[in-house]
Amino acid sequence: MKVIKEWNIKVKLVRTKRGAILHMIELKPGHFFLEQNPLKESKYGVAYRKIKQSFPEFYLFWEIKDNKYTGRVLAGAFLEKDEIDEFVTLLAKTEDFKKFEHILEEIEEIEEEE
Repeated sequence: MKVIKEWNIKVKLVRTKRGAILHMIELKPGHFFLEQNPLKESKYGVAYRKIKQSFPEFYLFWEIKDNKYTGRVLAGAFLEKDEIDEFVTLLAKTEDFKKFEHILEEIEEIEEEE
């Protein structure tokens, strides 16, 4: 393989004002992917919480650039083949999550700990 482009990223563990502990993938200041909050009572919060119960190694991150959601999502999991088959089958069977609202919260300022 030939490297075409390279990013220096930071992976951080952050605590929101409401106390949720989430992963953040920082590409550069003001541009990062923030893990979906599983405690949020929204379409994606409820869906993420349910997915994590069965697939704790699954992650969903929202892209945030210049303090705004871009609408882009990074999703992935570290699974074995039989686990991904089960995961895909489960996703295809239900649409219950669509009844919840898609709520975007205000983006919190990043505070660096010393």
